[in-house]
Amino acid sequence: MNGKERIIQALSIKEPDRVPLFIHGINEVPIMGIGKYLTDGLPVGKTIDQMNDQEKVKIIDTLFLILEEFGVDGYTCLPIGEGTEFSAGTPLVDDWGVGFERSLHGMPVAARHPVSEMEDLVTYVPPEPNRAQLILVDLMRQRFKGEKAIFWMMRGAYVRSWRLVGMENLMMKMFDDPEFVHRVADMVTRFSLKQLDMLAEAGLDVLVVEDDIADKNGPMISPAQFKEFINPYNRKLVERAHEKGLKVVRHSDGNLWMLLDILLDTGYDGLNPLEPQAEMDMKRVKEYCGDRLCLLGNVDTMDLLPHGTEEEVEAAVVKIIEDAGKGGGLIVDSSNTYHPGVRPENVMAVFKAVHRHGYYTR
Repeated sequence: MNGKERIIQALSIKEPDRVPLFIHGINEVPIMGIGKYLTDGLPVGKTIDQMNDQEKVKIIDTLFLILEEFGVDGYTCLPIGEGTEFSAGTPLVDDWGVGFERSLHGMPVAARHPVSEMEDLVTYVPPEPNRAQLILVDLMRQRFKGEKAIFWMMRGAYVRSWRLVGMENLMMKMFDDPEFVHRVADMVTRFSLKQLDMLAEAGLDVLVVEDDIADKNGPMISPAQFKEFINPYNRKLVERAHEKGLKVVRHSDGNLWMLLDILLDTGYDGLNPLEPQAEMDMKRVKEYCGDRLCLLGNVDTMDLLPHGTEEEVEAAVVKIIEDAGKGGGLIVDSSNTYHPGVRPENVMAVFKAVHRHGYYTR
């Protein structure tokens, strides 16, 4: 089986020839840390916003080399280029008018929000989806020619809404002005549905609805608020993607137990990243809903990959496969983005362990 076939089989809760290997997200620092074993001429010491166009092309090519060299079956693309949160320049403002500040590692963090009240919303003009921002999908399709699954990270209703209006403001408006919250969610979802149509035409395989809604203790809003203000809009994305023949994965960090039945009812095909520190134990989740939902995760990026040994990483991958591999419906991935603090050698150990231990016996 090729990588795409493996991924689709697992998302269908079936056993492929081996457990698929997936990268949901990887920062430029570990790309360069792994890439130094495969190529030279890397822009070491630079974050993506500091790179010129030639250096950005080199980073993307190095990422693709990693996918090839280590037999990674699928990768999540995201919008890049002018008008996105990954644009060059400071100050950084995206197509939505959201202002970003860069972290110490160059990652953009939403800090300025253009819509605060209903009167702002009345005059606000949302952007139209920009086909040029889908370039990673095009490059993956051209490079791998259907051999690897192409995922796309689409911000869900909660994340798009709070970026636009501010997180605290959004939460307060759920009590004080529910119509405002619904109007914002409807507006951002209409944008996402248009973008989804573009993605399907571009050759997408799997939609990731990225809507971080929880911390390690539980959801940031109540289940009732989630059911009223967020999930109906994300359900529209799930239904449209299924109409287009795509698989759909729900992404959220944190402890999702209070929302899990709602997510199951929504019809997602998969769930990631299943953070160990947030009580999202792979074995427990598998026993609860592994016959209905493919599990993508959950190699620990908080402690294990930054500080553990390669032998400990291999043992963790083996345990994940033992806990959740039976019957299919498992895709090995990290518990969050491969961030600048992970040891590149440990990330490679994840890849190697899946190939060493992930084969199903017939």
